[in-house]
Amino acid sequence: MTATPSQPYTPFVPWAQQLPRHRADLRAARAPSTRGAARDLLTLVLLPLPLLVLTLPAAFTGGGTRRWFGGRSESQRAEAQTAKDAAAATFYELDTAQRDLRISIETITAVDDSPAARRAVADFDALGRRIDEVSHTYINAIDAHDLDRDDLEASVAARARTELTKAKDELARVKQELDRFADGLGPLLGKAETQLARLAPAVERARQALLAASNALDAVRGSGLKADDLAARLAVLGPELTKLNQGAGQHGVPETLERADRVARDAEAVRAEAERLPERAAEIDRRLVSLRTRAQALTTRSGQVDPVLSELRRRFTAACWQDLQHVPDQAAETVRQAESKLAEARAARDEQRWADATALLSTVRALLNTTDEAVSAAGDRLRRLNEVQKDPQREIDRTRFAIRDAQRLAMAGRHTPDPRHARPLDDSVGRLERAVATLEGRHPDYWHFLTETEAVRRTVSRVVAQIREERGHSV
Repeated sequence: MTATPSQPYTPFVPWAQQLPRHRADLRAARAPSTRGAARDLLTLVLLPLPLLVLTLPAAFTGGGTRRWFGGRSESQRAEAQTAKDAAAATFYELDTAQRDLRISIETITAVDDSPAARRAVADFDALGRRIDEVSHTYINAIDAHDLDRDDLEASVAARARTELTKAKDELARVKQELDRFADGLGPLLGKAETQLARLAPAVERARQALLAASNALDAVRGSGLKADDLAARLAVLGPELTKLNQGAGQHGVPETLERADRVARDAEAVRAEAERLPERAAEIDRRLVSLRTRAQALTTRSGQVDPVLSELRRRFTAACWQDLQHVPDQAAETVRQAESKLAEARAARDEQRWADATALLSTVRALLNTTDEAVSAAGDRLRRLNEVQKDPQREIDRTRFAIRDAQRLAMAGRHTPDPRHARPLDDSVGRLERAVATLEGRHPDYWHFLTETEAVRRTVSRVVAQIREERGHSV
């Protein structure tokens, strides 16, 4: 097809249309001399001798099909034909390279919408326009010269050779530009191909995860457990699977990859919880029994607080026991709350509301821990007061030893202690002396004495930790 002003050249399609014709031109350019010579030779053999003599000159001129213009004309024709063949080969290489590169560009745009990818598309479009221009020039050069004409003049053949050679050179230059552009696409194309390679396995993993979750849920239901919450979570993933099946062409490669990963992750979580559900139900049953037994034991222990308080009131000053007076009532109320929550947890277990049952059991445990601490506090108070009343010197010696040990550490390697260490240690000595003084008199406050000595030891312990930390950093 000849490109005319009324019919602009379109890349790729004209070449596909004209390539067979150009190939036929190449064959036709060579065929007449061989076939014509063979036909003329056969004619000479069959003709009578007189006619042979008359025909012989014509036979050596090509059988009368082409006038003889001399060696220079045929030489120019051959060179023009060679230029035409070279231009056609270059045009074909350029066309093939552009088609291959278009596939690469489409691969990138299917995956990447970054500024770099958009620039690559724009640059490829600009190269396409440049290819259109040189291809149009090449087609015009081909159509402008019929190298098979019998009366082709040497000057015309020479001009055709020049134009075709120029067209070939322009095609080759654009091919080089296209090759350089293709080389620069390496990172973008590699990234796109990597994502595309991940696509099919990711979608398959999501499908398999959904299938495994569905099978696990069926197995749980077969054992008599409802697992309605897990079924609802699995149902939410149904539309996501539909979108995965619709493919990346409709939803985009990055979005499909992200969706596949999310579906696989959520489905795997459902599968794992479904498989753990029988064990979870058994664990809830065990906790129900254990916490009920503990609540009953605390009810019994709470009844022992009143005798302990009675002895504290009888033997020690009010300061030693007045903060414990609320323990019996508080313990009874806390146990009552725990038993109420325990009943709610049992109901949630029976209805297979596993999350609710687990949360209620945690609340019961916290209530029982609080009760246990309060009940134990009364007995511990009486025990410690008995010990200090019997031998207060033991508590005094324990505290003085802690102070002296800290003072030795503060003086180690020094002539004078650091004021930051010496001051709190000196204050601790005075505080201990004041606590010992409270034991004098008719009704000593043993509880105040115990709390003061404990406070002194905590202060000393902080100073020791500070000294060791500072020396550790200096080393």
